[in-house]
This record gives sequence, C-alpha cells and structure tokens, in this order.
Amino acid sequence: MNAIAIDGPAASGKSTVGYLVGKRLGFVFFDTGVMYRAVAWAVLEQGIDSADGKAVGRLAEQLRIEVDAPDSDLSDGRQATILVGQADVTWAIRSPRVDSIVSEVAAYAQVRRELTRKQRRIGLAYGSGAAGKAGVVMVGRDVGTVLLPEAPLKIYLYAPLEERARRRFRELVERGREADFDRILEDMRVRDRTDSRRAVAPLRPAEDARQIQTFGATVEEVVEQILVLAAARLGVTPSSPED
Repeated sequence: MNAIAIDGPAASGKSTVGYLVGKRLGFVFFDTGVMYRAVAWAVLEQGIDSADGKAVGRLAEQLRIEVDAPDSDLSDGRQATILVGQADVTWAIRSPRVDSIVSEVAAYAQVRRELTRKQRRIGLAYGSGAAGKAGVVMVGRDVGTVLLPEAPLKIYLYAPLEERARRRFRELVERGREADFDRILEDMRVRDRTDSRRAVAPLRPAEDARQIQTFGATVEEVVEQILVLAAARLGVTPSSPED
C-alpha cells in the first residue's frame, strides 16, 4: 500500500505539508478534517444545538459531503473544493465559529463512526491504486491510529500552541476575514484538550509515527524530511519542486 498518514493538532501544518507532499509524489491528497468541519458548519447553518449528540449524529449520517479537486479557473488558494449538497463551503468551514465547535462535533461516537467508515474506504482505495493514482496522503487527527493504521509511513506534526494560533490568525487575515487572536488562541487551547481527551479516537501519535516539530522549520524543509522518509519506506521518487 502506498499511503502516508499525517496527524497533528490544529494549525500544525498538516494540510499545507500534506498537499505539497502529495503533489511531489503524484498521490491523492485527502484532508479528513474537512469532513468534520463540514458537519460542524451544517450544525450551525441548521441551528442544531452542538451539545445534542444524537441530533448531530443524525445530521452526519444524512449529509452529502464531497471533496473534489479544485477547478482550474479558481485561484483563491484552495487545496480542494468542499461541497455540502450543492453549497461550496470550502472557506466557510474555516471560520472561527466552526473552529469553536468542530472538536465537540468530532467527539461524538456516531459522527466519528459514520465519517471513519467513509474516510477509510477512500484511503484504502487510493492507497491501492484506485483511479490510476500512485497512492494517498491522508491528514487528520487519527489517520495513523484509526483510519489507516496499516499505512507504511506515519507522521505526527506538532508546534507550540501560540505559534499555531498565530498561523491561524495570519491565515484568516490574509483571506480578508475578521480575526481575534485571543479568541483563536483560547478556542485552539480548548480544542487541543477536547481532541486529546475524547473517548473515541483521541489525538495522539501512532506508536510508530515519526514526530516532526514544524516550529522553526520552513514548509519546504518539513516536506523534504517527509519525502526522504517516503523514498525509504515506500520506495517512491518525488518530482522536483518546479514540476
């Protein structure tokens, strides 16, 4: 199986690094977290109480969530297009409102069970060469421990809390969104605690994961570290950064 599992807390660099690793290897890039964000967005849109686990679980079962490659004419920096039904929610699911409830939503067993089933099917298919793809890079919080524990290469990215909050703050500002650093910091602190303490699939490194500190390193340096590991573990050769 050609599969790379990348896990880590919010704003540790998973999506940016994973996307670039996938691009260099010709692998499908799949950010599993967008599906939980899509459910959280729908909870807010439909006025459902995020504390009502049964209602949130039913919603997760009913939602049609699609993760597609972005259209070639889009130039807004997206790595994928996220659809809930017919609605393009690619950027809406990155809002502070979604940030504030996504860990609560993701902690419900019914939600995780439903999304895990879908995500594992996707990972196994692309990791085995589905659609003529060379492999898959899956990023999230439980890829190496739950979704694809058989992945031959597992990575866990991490960085200090305040650095991660600064990254999210800059990301929102650069997209012209309102951002409150203190709120982002507190939401992220709560999310870290919720993710690591939840009863179902808590955030933690897989026992055989390679842990990489992303603070103080450039994105390119982290990508290169992973590509070296991929060459050794999977026997794959990356393209040059310019390709």
